Amino acid sequence: MLKRRSWLGLALALSLLPGIAQAQNDMVVFAAASLKNALDEIATGWSTDTGKPAPKISYAASSALAKQIEQGAPADLFISADLDWMDYLAGKNLIKADTRFNLLGNKIVLIAPRDSKITHVDIKGADLAKALNGGRLSMANVDSVPVGKYGKAALEKLGAWNDVKDHLAQAENVRAALLLVARGEAPLGIVYSTDAAAEPNVKIVAAFPEDSHPPIIYPAALVKDSKNVDATAFLDFLRSAKARTAFEKQGFTVLVKSATGT
Repeated sequence: MLKRRSWLGLALALSLLPGIAQAQNDMVVFAAASLKNALDEIATGWSTDTGKPAPKISYAASSALAKQIEQGAPADLFISADLDWMDYLAGKNLIKADTRFNLLGNKIVLIAPRDSKITHVDIKGADLAKALNGGRLSMANVDSVPVGKYGKAALEKLGAWNDVKDHLAQAENVRAALLLVARGEAPLGIVYSTDAAAEPNVKIVAAFPEDSHPPIIYPAALVKDSKNVDATAFLDFLRSAKARTAFEKQGFTVLVKSATGT
């Protein structure tokens, strides 16, 4: 059991929510940054179908969100971009274990700016470092952010890590890493394929073999201290046919069956 927090502690937790003004009865979803396009559409669909306010969604790296939940940030639902950070909260008894399920799958790719002369990169051995040509490889933090961890694992497996590890531009989440490449501030970057598809100013120049890194799985669950009466229904809505369509449109692999009639 978590100890009762002071108003000062609660204020600190609320300040961790980027761009969210928390009202007493708002449903709050903490979700991996890579989910933004799909989940924004799903939240709007939920509101249209139910006539209820759309949930407030905080997007960030799964690592940052998990730590915020641990510190008492008032989230109702958590969707992580990997199993590790959901396991972290489960180990601290901070999620409702019986509500947890694996929602989505994804892939990682190597991207370059849309107008780059680079059209294809061999990501094995020293070839990736040569393609950087003195520039930096944009990645989310490789020690904590899921996409960064997946990318590091793949580079190690393919024999490219030692040649690029000192030439990284590490960002706080996948969308920040994506932006560095989209703006031309980094010649190459590693992001999810869904993020690459959502950004018109980048192009995919290589795809990482699925066996080069752990399976990319997005689990979802209710947060243990959630009291919002609609949170369970919204979690169920993530398994609906409408949600499936939104996820697949962005390039995710949906790992759960759609509920009949929804």
